[in-house]
Amino acid sequence: MMGHRHGHHPRWRGRRGWGGFAEALAGLGAAMEDDERGRGHRRRRLGAGELQLLLLSLIEESPLHGYAMIEAIEARTGGAYAPSPGVVYPTLTLLADMELAEERADGSRKLYAATAKGKAHLDERREDLNALLERLDAAGEANTRADAAPVWRAMMNLGSVLKGRMWDRGADREAMLEAARIIDEAAHKIERL
Repeated sequence: MMGHRHGHHPRWRGRRGWGGFAEALAGLGAAMEDDERGRGHRRRRLGAGELQLLLLSLIEESPLHGYAMIEAIEARTGGAYAPSPGVVYPTLTLLADMELAEERADGSRKLYAATAKGKAHLDERREDLNALLERLDAAGEANTRADAAPVWRAMMNLGSVLKGRMWDRGADREAMLEAARIIDEAAHKIERL
């Protein structure tokens, strides 16, 4: 899938609903981490700059608590993505250090608001933000059409098996060719779904 804009692969487009699913998966990237909160699904990570931009956009109009931002992102993506508090709060602190956001006391909790400098930064990066929001929306649409968890589990399982059988044990050429044939056959079957 590399070499195509935003991870789009021409063979996936227009395949009875799989196009948006594949694009959403590619757009959010292959970086995966187990959900440490035990909520039963995996989380995809955004790049640091992307998360900064996304959080800043959430507080552009009105201040929010960190958890409200997490919930807003999760709601926008239909549960396909929600950053962990361990990533969100350091990012908010960084935004404050960069004078793009400011912390405000709200009882024992903190509210975060975009500063004038932060709003100007968003205006400069509006095109990047819009592209990011489109990816998140596509992930949300795909997640409501199909539960991606079984596909991700199968992909991770395949990667693990390939690593164990092919590279760690130094499989011979015939085993490598047979594995490639099986994978190609599966790809052709999935393409026809």
